Amino acid sequence: MAKSALIADLRAARVVPVVRTHSAAHAATGIGWLREAGLRIFEVTMTIPDAPALIRDLASDPSLLVGAGTVADARTARACLEAGARFIVAPWVDPALAEPCADAGALLMLGALTPTEVRAALHAGADVVKIFPASSIGGPAHIKALASVLPEVVFCPTGGVSAANVDAFLKAGAAFVGMGGALVDEKAIAAGDRAAIMDAAAAIRA
Repeated sequence: MAKSALIADLRAARVVPVVRTHSAAHAATGIGWLREAGLRIFEVTMTIPDAPALIRDLASDPSLLVGAGTVADARTARACLEAGARFIVAPWVDPALAEPCADAGALLMLGALTPTEVRAALHAGADVVKIFPASSIGGPAHIKALASVLPEVVFCPTGGVSAANVDAFLKAGAAFVGMGGALVDEKAIAAGDRAAIMDAAAAIRA
């Protein structure tokens, strides 16, 4: 799949669930419930124990678009790409991640906050610029300011995004958003509260 098609899929989805749990079992459970709710794109963070194995399992389903988040180095990126990840995400600028993504035809999302950092991310090979943490730096207003001077950049704000502010971020200039705890609530997963996860998924789909 071409990078432009991957970006189109992410734009169409509007929300990318960012899965960050303390156990692989909780991650698998939460993803399973979100799949039941109709979600098909997932960012699996490297803070999950044995995250590449989870990516491999998910990527075996061709209906899913799976990526790897909080990727610290090129070696980890390659392991995730070999497992089937179609996009690699880091909340910082790391040029070393560009080569493995280019070799695999995968998207690279690098993190930034300021216009200078956004340009650095682009020069480092980013296809998408992840604005993190989005809420604490100014929320939708910050995205609007960045988009006004960098209209060609594909922005994905993450951090503090919820069903209540998704539309505001998108209207401000975000191509799509990443949503973590507001969607993949580990406390709810641990408690077996499937309804809470399904309700959160329904809220963003609405």
